[in-house]
Amino acid sequence: MPSTKTLREGSTRKRAAILSAARELFLADGFDRTSVDAVAARAKVSKRTVYDYFGDKQTLLKAVVDAIGESMISTIRRALDDTLTARPEAADLEDALITFSMRIATDMLDSAEYATLQRLVRAESGHLPHRGYNSMADTPDEALAERFAAFAEAGLLDVPDPRLAADQFIALTFGVALDRLGSANAAEDTRVHRLVVEGVRTFLRAYRAT
Repeated sequence: MPSTKTLREGSTRKRAAILSAARELFLADGFDRTSVDAVAARAKVSKRTVYDYFGDKQTLLKAVVDAIGESMISTIRRALDDTLTARPEAADLEDALITFSMRIATDMLDSAEYATLQRLVRAESGHLPHRGYNSMADTPDEALAERFAAFAEAGLLDVPDPRLAADQFIALTFGVALDRLGSANAAEDTRVHRLVVEGVRTFLRAYRAT
């Protein structure tokens, strides 16, 4: 059970060093075989500092997973800002949505961060707060929903429920690729692009404003 003690925020540099060390050791040796002593030694801090900052090893694992999730969220927000911020012309909406989807398929799903997150969540699910723990929670879906709501205001989409539209968009693009191919990594499988294009077109048939 995670510790309930009051934790110290401490030095940003030390906190980052502990998270980096723990991530490396959890991946290499697994949660059970990784000791707090080993994490402290690799991070070049005292064992007491690890406990002061994170309380216990289970909370440290969650912090590692959460940190990777936050990095993934930043990647998604950058892709949104680069591809879907400006309200495109109606004729350009399909291309904008495809470009966004392919950015996610390459910048996120092809990243070492994403692979690490998947490995840790699969291997150490028993030590996380609950089975299927998702450190990214609903943040990416909500960010995309906000963008769809803006497109609706601009008269480009008809989305009574932007969050539902975001969920369906993800299911039609990345979700289909994962279901059909076992991966949505466009850098490794050229079939992803075709599935994304067809998914975007299906989404627009349902939600494009008329």
